[in-house]
Amino acid sequence: MQTRAVILRAAAEVFDEFGFSGASISKIMKRAGVTQGGMYFHFGSKEELAYSVMVSQGEGLDFPKGEDGLQRLIDITLYLAVELRRNPLLRAGVRLAVEQGEFGLRDDVAYQAWVLEFRQQLRFARARGELLPGLDDEDFAWVLVSSFTGAQLFSQVSSERRDLPQRVVSLWRYLLPAVAAPEIRDSLRFDLPESDTDTDSGSDSESGEVRVGG
Repeated sequence: MQTRAVILRAAAEVFDEFGFSGASISKIMKRAGVTQGGMYFHFGSKEELAYSVMVSQGEGLDFPKGEDGLQRLIDITLYLAVELRRNPLLRAGVRLAVEQGEFGLRDDVAYQAWVLEFRQQLRFARARGELLPGLDDEDFAWVLVSSFTGAQLFSQVSSERRDLPQRVVSLWRYLLPAVAAPEIRDSLRFDLPESDTDTDSGSDSESGEVRVGG
């Protein structure tokens, strides 16, 4: 299992750097420091390895603590925005989900996993009276995953995701009026993890708070 984890990590780094087409088993073997036998004992092909990276993209994430509900959902999306700048497994998994046609797949399992994760927080928000009446939890979770996916792809092209945290804040500013109960909107915060100090992202390096404006 330790060897498999090493291979998966190395594969994520190579797929993140080169994409599916530019990656090769030999590059991954060299990065992992394993033999051909060790590689093929765990993964039968580059396609199988790519799929494993794609569906493992959420593994090892340490989501922000706090009470489940709408605030924690916001915190999770901002955490993911930061992790996409420094976590090769998450980055590679996201990239391969987009490029999966290159290795013969049309599989939404990675997206559905995030829909489920977000929907769980929306259910807690519903129980706490934080959502507007009539909001469809599953439908909004799908909208949020779709919007986040588009935002990170645009941010990757335009700034290598340096501005992604601020883009996610902007996304929430427009979504919240259609989602959150009016009485809780002013209490919701947009804070980055303390370890993210890149001022290009629109964050305050001392407080970790994203400047929302408006």
